[in-house]
Amino acid sequence: MPDNALIHDPDGGMPRLLEIMRRLRDPDTGCPWDIEQDFASIAPYTIEEAYEVEDAITRGAWDELKGELGDLLFQSVFHAQMAKDAGLFDFDDVVRTIADKMVARHPHVFGSESRDKSADQQTVDWERVKAAERGNGRTLDGVALGLPALMRAVKLQKRAARVGFDWPDTAQVVDKIAEESAELVEARDTLTQDKVVEEYGDLLFVMANLGRHLGVDPEQALRAANDKFTRRFAAIEDALAADGRTPDESDLAEMDALWDAAKIAERIRLKE
Repeated sequence: MPDNALIHDPDGGMPRLLEIMRRLRDPDTGCPWDIEQDFASIAPYTIEEAYEVEDAITRGAWDELKGELGDLLFQSVFHAQMAKDAGLFDFDDVVRTIADKMVARHPHVFGSESRDKSADQQTVDWERVKAAERGNGRTLDGVALGLPALMRAVKLQKRAARVGFDWPDTAQVVDKIAEESAELVEARDTLTQDKVVEEYGDLLFVMANLGRHLGVDPEQALRAANDKFTRRFAAIEDALAADGRTPDESDLAEMDALWDAAKIAERIRLKE
């Protein structure tokens, strides 16, 4: 029988978690589900856990954040164990790699460079070190394909801007939005659905660029818009429910009026 002392030790710390993961993946005595997983099958869970961390922070749910951070840490442990099983690397290699990276990218803390510079300058220096790490690769290399599309668009644009490929001000971005909007309308009226999809993507890409020029995070702005839509539609449902009805028993004109009433009520609450 395996020794379960570490498994059940509440003060076992990181060694305990690593041992739990090793046992879950044990081909003879582990969990069948955990044994069957691979990097590709686990990756969606990793992304989901990262979003749940962000959600807890956004809601200020600090009691939940502890658990969500643990879930995210477990994802790193899971990937590291699968890598160890495959003879690629282990958790110690993961820790060593990130520690070395942090030391190398913070010479103003761990080296001889001065700390007497702004956060913006430190960001520039960070990107310079990252570029040096990439060597002579292409400018857009390393922008992860798995990022949310809006976030990836902004990162691509920032990379291109660092080498001078950028509009100098927002006026030109707004002009480009008008141009892309006209092309989308033309595609809708005269071209194929594939072209509609392409032109719609171009418009979203330029909208992300406008957000970058305005200092707005498109991902956060869209999340806020989603939240606002959810609140106001809930107000519509509540108003209809008070009359014993549901949205499908209403019509667009009535729901539009209730939407406007919800907007006014929100503005009044914000002024109070």
